[in-house]
Amino acid sequence: MKHFLSLLLIVLIFVLVGCSTSPTATATISISVIHDGQTDQILVPANSSVRQALTALSITLNTLDRVEPELESTLQNDASIKVIRVTETYSVEEKTLPFESQTVKNESMSAGQKVLIQAGVNGKQSITYRVLTEDGVEVSRTVTKTETIQSSKPEIIMLGVQSSFKPVEISGTIAYISSSNAWVMEANTGNRRSVVSTGDLDGRIFSISPDKKWLLFTRSAGSDESQTINSLWIASLEDSGSQPISLGVKNVVNYAEWIPNKTNTIAYSTVEFRSTAPGWQANNDLQVVQFGKDGSVINSKTLLEANSGGIYGWWGTTFLWSPDNSEIAYARPDSIGLVDTKSGTTNTLVEFTPYQTSGDWAWVPGIAWADGHAVLYANLPDSDPSGTRYSLNGILIDQNFPVVLQANTGLFSYPSVSPDSNLVAYLTALLPDQSESSSYNLFVMDRDGSNPKKLYPNEGGSGLEPQTVIWSPSSDNKIAFIANGNLLLIDPVTAAINQITGDSSISKIDWK
Repeated sequence: MKHFLSLLLIVLIFVLVGCSTSPTATATISISVIHDGQTDQILVPANSSVRQALTALSITLNTLDRVEPELESTLQNDASIKVIRVTETYSVEEKTLPFESQTVKNESMSAGQKVLIQAGVNGKQSITYRVLTEDGVEVSRTVTKTETIQSSKPEIIMLGVQSSFKPVEISGTIAYISSSNAWVMEANTGNRRSVVSTGDLDGRIFSISPDKKWLLFTRSAGSDESQTINSLWIASLEDSGSQPISLGVKNVVNYAEWIPNKTNTIAYSTVEFRSTAPGWQANNDLQVVQFGKDGSVINSKTLLEANSGGIYGWWGTTFLWSPDNSEIAYARPDSIGLVDTKSGTTNTLVEFTPYQTSGDWAWVPGIAWADGHAVLYANLPDSDPSGTRYSLNGILIDQNFPVVLQANTGLFSYPSVSPDSNLVAYLTALLPDQSESSSYNLFVMDRDGSNPKKLYPNEGGSGLEPQTVIWSPSSDNKIAFIANGNLLLIDPVTAAINQITGDSSISKIDWK
């Protein structure tokens, strides 16, 4: 009996334990969901995520929609969920591009007189915006595309700034760039007229034809011309009413020139546009184009195919025809030589270590032919260990040998030979050991390097910016050059100077 009672007690304990562990109803929490302009209350199981709560309400999220708190967040009782509807649209607006006003100074007009050369025209620009809204309220507007529908056309006004300088008689024709426009002087320096008034000449190429009938020049690319630096044009110097003519050639940075003893024929070299400095990759090619009386191209050929151009060839090569048209010299950052037109190759005359500019440009020596093709003048590096000395040399073509004519002239001596080849004008650095940034003196010497004579500036005067000075086409051997943005003429024998302009706007000259 006693054993039976113990057994009954054990069974009763098990029954009571079993009753105490029986399942109860699952716990729930209350949350609110704000969405699409309304608020819903809902009961969800405890420890539910935001995602589960939205699923329970059959709320679908679009790609850009946002939720606060985040989808995987665990909810607490009385929590609030906010669904933010985000929409994306694109808006296109047109914007007016105001025209610019340009002033062209003209010393042949009375001071203060104004003439409208070209009326200004506004341009149009299309701007595409990406617009984001949250629950119907705009929160951001971002420009995704800008396109010029129509370029603006500048207003060009000619302003008289009559010069007080006395006119000087000249032989031939002097052409010059003033405020990015082309002008010419004929007979005397007071007789001036506009040739090209587009306001976009970049000065890289600027040359009168040997017969004085045409002007060759480059124009900067417009804002709507992609992958283009500039373009090559000609303008008639005989027909004052004619318009400039495009030669259909783009990206001419280092070289283009008239070929001696060839009618209406030019040679040029091209580059490829690059978005990184300096803005191009040179082709180092040599092309020839001949055009007719109306300016249309009638013949073209390649003398030198595109090539690497040696060390620092990305900068480019310059070329120079000999006066008798029998040789073509080239100059590039690592050598000077001749072009073999029959084989389409180059033959090196002098090699040298390129100048280390530590910048996005490369130094190319200036070169000049003497009469015929016996001597090529060039500034070349000396063999001193410092690598900072550069001298003016005469390269004897037959002997393939350079001879120093003037020592330590600096990087930019830019020799220029008189029409009779008896004199050579050149520059020398005021600070030869810092010739990259130095200003320069103008000198003249005999063709063999003897009798060097300083012409400009006078004692205490400021030097010149590096440039190739231009000789007059006649036997008077006057020299034209630019000082402080003005045109000056100098007699190499007497050193007498005539200042021709005073508006400080000239950037390029030629004289034929």
